[in-house]
Amino acid sequence: MPFYHRLGEIPHKRHTQFKKPDGTLYREELKGSLGFSGIASLLYHHHMPTASQSISAEKVAPLEAWDEPVRHHHLDTNNMQPGGTVISGRVPILFNSDIIISLCCPADSMEYFYRNGEHDEMIFVHHGTGVLHSVYGKLPFHEGDYIIIPRGTVYQMELTGERQRFFLAESSWPLRTPKRYRNEFGQLLEHSPFCERDIRCPEELHAIDESGEFPVRVKARGMVTTFVLDHHPFDVVGWDGYLYPWIFNIDDFEPITGRIHQPPPVHQTFETEQFVVCSFVPRLFDYHPLSIPAPYYHHNVDSDEIIYYTRGEFMSRKGIHENSVTYHPGNAPHGPQPGKVEESIGAEKTDEVAVMIDTFKPLKLTLQARDMDDLSYAYSWVE
Repeated sequence: MPFYHRLGEIPHKRHTQFKKPDGTLYREELKGSLGFSGIASLLYHHHMPTASQSISAEKVAPLEAWDEPVRHHHLDTNNMQPGGTVISGRVPILFNSDIIISLCCPADSMEYFYRNGEHDEMIFVHHGTGVLHSVYGKLPFHEGDYIIIPRGTVYQMELTGERQRFFLAESSWPLRTPKRYRNEFGQLLEHSPFCERDIRCPEELHAIDESGEFPVRVKARGMVTTFVLDHHPFDVVGWDGYLYPWIFNIDDFEPITGRIHQPPPVHQTFETEQFVVCSFVPRLFDYHPLSIPAPYYHHNVDSDEIIYYTRGEFMSRKGIHENSVTYHPGNAPHGPQPGKVEESIGAEKTDEVAVMIDTFKPLKLTLQARDMDDLSYAYSWVE
């Protein structure tokens, strides 16, 4: 997280006595990343966060579709039916050792608590509204939001809208803003396509001091382990630091344009050690008198490209619609379909909105994705 934030009551000095009105101690907890060298927050609980009454586990892992040739894919996800929560309703489509990419059309709010212990989560809200409740407070969300949830965050998601559809990435690496847009102090620079005032932080922290049985499902090491706590996990009276959930809306991304076609890095929104996330938003096209707005054909041998299309007309593609996912492996060149380059000449702007993920390791298609695959897409460049 790029800046310091605090909510609720905290002591004047860290790691010192902080007492309740009855004279007993609040319990201090450090939530940190990368050992003790990454960003962290200090939280103050009514109860010990370690107090579990029972522990049980079940295995979970994406299932790979074997023997898939290296080819381009168009996944038509329109037939996905609402079901489950934002956790149980996830349908993984692509994955490798660094990332799991899923779609989800949840129908229910979460009655249990969840903590992803091995992945940071990026949840893009294609459709829907609700509130992310966590130990850090409330974080309302709506259409177009990127919800960034650091690993280790205990949360519940409350759904308030009738239509919910999310595009998700679970990352083995922390998600952060692009380094080239930050100064040495972490502040976003003037040429960045967004800034700190576009970022929404948790609000309305209300500690719940309640005893009972509260299941927390924790995903780690290929399993989901259920810890039944003897107290409500949202018992935090205050916290401060740099590690917490936050939201950035895709409509607040300010596109960078030029006289000739700009490469995908100008659309970059987040980065990790092993993949980047880009936002394609409505923008003016290039203004050189001989410009070609459609992208040139490209062959990035070291990265796979995934695009999730959310609204508008994507000017370099045909046969693509809202809810489509295209997957272009790094070992095969790709670009506009026949006629799309010529069609783009003279166009002044685009209204497309899409999310792109480029990974630096090859992705594997899941069994669920194979059932969505449009087999004709790989041959759509034949004139």
